Amino acid sequence: MKEELKVLIKAQYPLIYLLTFEEERAERTIATIAKHQPQRRLYTWTVTHGIVEYGQARGSQNSNTVSPEAAIDWAIRQKDAGIYVFKDLHPFMDSPAVTRCLRDAIASFKGTNKTVILMSPVQEIPVELEKEVVVLDFSMPSMGELNQVLTAELSKAQSTNITTDVREKLLKASLGLTEDEAEKVFRKAKVVAGKLTESEVDIVLSEKKQLIRRNGILEYIEEDETLDSVGGLEELKHWLRQRSNAFSERAREYGLPQPKGMLILGVPGCGKSLIAKTTARLWGLPLLRLDIGRVYDGSMVGRSEANLRSALRTAESISPAILFIDEIDKAFAGGAGSGDSDGGTSSRIFGSFLTWMQEKKSPVFVMATANRVEKLPSEFLRKGRFDEIFFVDLPNEEERKEIFKIHLGKRRRDIERFDFDQLTKVCEGFSGAEIEQGLISAMYEAFAQGREFNQLDIIAAIRATLPLSKTMSEQVTALRDWARQRARPAASSVAEYQRMEF
Repeated sequence: MKEELKVLIKAQYPLIYLLTFEEERAERTIATIAKHQPQRRLYTWTVTHGIVEYGQARGSQNSNTVSPEAAIDWAIRQKDAGIYVFKDLHPFMDSPAVTRCLRDAIASFKGTNKTVILMSPVQEIPVELEKEVVVLDFSMPSMGELNQVLTAELSKAQSTNITTDVREKLLKASLGLTEDEAEKVFRKAKVVAGKLTESEVDIVLSEKKQLIRRNGILEYIEEDETLDSVGGLEELKHWLRQRSNAFSERAREYGLPQPKGMLILGVPGCGKSLIAKTTARLWGLPLLRLDIGRVYDGSMVGRSEANLRSALRTAESISPAILFIDEIDKAFAGGAGSGDSDGGTSSRIFGSFLTWMQEKKSPVFVMATANRVEKLPSEFLRKGRFDEIFFVDLPNEEERKEIFKIHLGKRRRDIERFDFDQLTKVCEGFSGAEIEQGLISAMYEAFAQGREFNQLDIIAAIRATLPLSKTMSEQVTALRDWARQRARPAASSVAEYQRMEF
């Protein structure tokens, strides 16, 4: 990004839009670029101080340039080469006067060494400027830049006795934070523990999770369950275990590409979401849940797209990571044709996400689940978008027995007293979630009567439940028909296809 910005300025691009929350860091980067450009002076504009030359005290000059129109006109009238950074101009971009002034500046700057850089965390570009502006995302700090922040904090604390291994772990834990956020996290770790050591990595990670949650779009998910907590689905488990080291340097040296992602289709309640959560623990990667509903923001045109870019940028910055999208069929249903309902926002969000999936270079593994395949846009299902599409069917007899053992084992030690063969037969056609809820209902019934629950309680609770396989039999049949030729079975191949044929 920095090289791209340098090239654009050197190539005399008149208007650049720089998306960032880090004003100071971005300003330092631009100042470094300006320093190596012959006779280019750097100026910054804010609505509070007007135009100020970089390095000068605020309010020292040009107090009459507080308004955006006056500031742009001032830049046009300058004869010398210059870079003009306008901070947070986006609230004024709906003004016809500001738009016209920027178009005048573009025309005036052609063939000169003058460039306007609009710096803002929000992208707001009028239609009149869309063909003239170049949009750049200012990247998050690299490990080298975070290392400088850590070194500065250690110097302030007069503490340099930190091993290379601890330093590397702290820096990796800090990836995805801004310089300011990293500085505050390092200070907090030192205050809590008295010094920066390996044990403080957890403090950094904990604070990082809070910062991600504060974003409001991404959610940092922690899961205590392991893959063994998922009953059945042996084919899917085998596929995941094979790729447990797929993001390691050893895999790169072997010549393996980084996995892109996987889509898990299936009947509701059959463990799709649990698989996604336990995969993060199996692979030792952070799990970030993307809530597409939170991406949409009708308060400002372009805000939804900016929210998505911000979320994806955060996921990339802390990669390798797993980006989890639950029920993606609901998130992007009708996204390809939403022009009449929401002004095309859903279509743009959908297109941006597809483009990112296709072109991303960072090791972010997209793990998505879906229940209604007919609602998924066809673009999601073409080869190459995901590494694999798995179908999760209702559990067979052996899998139902395993699911009972898992859920009873979590709640009681003496599970030998239960007849699993009988329980398995009673709950034929039940999903894993329905089996668990039947067990919980039986426990509530016995608890209300002040006694221990037993086999008969579970059977009664199950028989009182009507499973989705009966209430939504047409949908389940249609899903099986679709998956028979288009998806890989998550359970043992032969058994899975036999069930699908049934």
